[in-house]
Amino acid sequence: MSDNLQETIRESAKAPAKASGDAGSVEQHNLTEQIAADKYLSSRDAVAQKNRGLRFNKLVPPGSA
Repeated sequence: MSDNLQETIRESAKAPAKASGDAGSVEQHNLTEQIAADKYLSSRDAVAQKNRGLRFNKLVPPGSA
C-alpha cells in the first residue's frame, strides 16, 4: 500500500494542478507544494532504511586494553 501511495503522490506532483480544454491553458502546482511532496517522500524513504541515519560506534583508545 505504501508503494502505491508514494507512486500516487509522485504522479500527482508531476501532473498539472489545473488544465483547460481548447485554449491549452495549464497551471502547475506551486513550488512549495512540490518541495513539500519531495520532503515527505524523502523522509518516508529515510525512515524505511535500516540505520535511519544513525550509527553507533564504540571508541576504544589504543593502550587502554
